[in-house]
Amino acid sequence: MPILYLHGFRSGPQSTKAQLMRAACAQRGLAFDCPQLPVSPGQAAQLAHHRAMQYLPAELVIVGSSLGGYYATWLAELIGCRAVLLNPAVNPARDLSHYVTDGRGPLAHWHTQEPLEFHARYLDELQQLAVAAPTRRGRYLLVAATGDEVLDWREMSGHYRGCRQIILQGSNHAIDEFETLLPELFEFIQDRL
Repeated sequence: MPILYLHGFRSGPQSTKAQLMRAACAQRGLAFDCPQLPVSPGQAAQLAHHRAMQYLPAELVIVGSSLGGYYATWLAELIGCRAVLLNPAVNPARDLSHYVTDGRGPLAHWHTQEPLEFHARYLDELQQLAVAAPTRRGRYLLVAATGDEVLDWREMSGHYRGCRQIILQGSNHAIDEFETLLPELFEFIQDRL
């Protein structure tokens, strides 16, 4: 069973959650794929779709963190696989509008410090990937932290109403206790619908 991990904005395969997932998959003998996503949402979606199509949708589980959760929802709806969403972005075009770098100079990736440009046109690309509401809600597991300092857990919970949900009291956007959640996440991941 393959796991495709989609990281968040300004993040990458070096993130703590991605590394913990990689190790947990290795322990369980599961394939793990975590590409560095392009900053352009259109290109990120294209790359994620390309990687996902290497597997059978019935076997694939996408794990998406923050902006990666937004991409994971779009992709799960497109190909019909399952998804685990970790503090997922619900309206990133709104939330990322103040990160537009046009004329302001680059931002930096969190883990590599490499510069990145986030252009205004990327907000339109994000809108094109919007999912009004997930279908076949049994395919989704939401993990939302009430202490998320970046995104509103209530918006996440409402958007994924009817999906299985783990609401963490407190915590934060990074989900510091992520390692303790792995057994429950893998119970969902390895459960055949």
